[in-house]
Amino acid sequence: MKPETAAKVTYGVWGLIVGVFVAIVVGFAWGGWRTTGKSDTMTDAALLTTRAAICVAQFTKDPNYQERLKEYMAQKPWNKAEFIEKGGWDKMPGEKVTSSYTVSRACSDGLQVLLEK
Repeated sequence: MKPETAAKVTYGVWGLIVGVFVAIVVGFAWGGWRTTGKSDTMTDAALLTTRAAICVAQFTKDPNYQERLKEYMAQKPWNKAEFIEKGGWDKMPGEKVTSSYTVSRACSDGLQVLLEK
């Protein structure tokens, strides 16, 4: 291989390496690229927010809403999520699986925000 060709190949390979590195840095920093872990975290947060909103809506649409609200307000802060679980408002429509404590806690927090308004 001629020296000129060898230099071109060397600079070309280094240019490729630097270009890939710059593309990765720019993509993750400003391009909106996400890792799988970050995407999963964002998806879980969005799902929890949606489920909590559905739970709050189910609670407020209950036929005995005023009575249940008084019972809810009488609960100790650490028992409010359990009250929601027992009432079944944390169960999603169409699902037979019971919800987690995390959804009940988020629903309780959502109700608190709604009551403070």
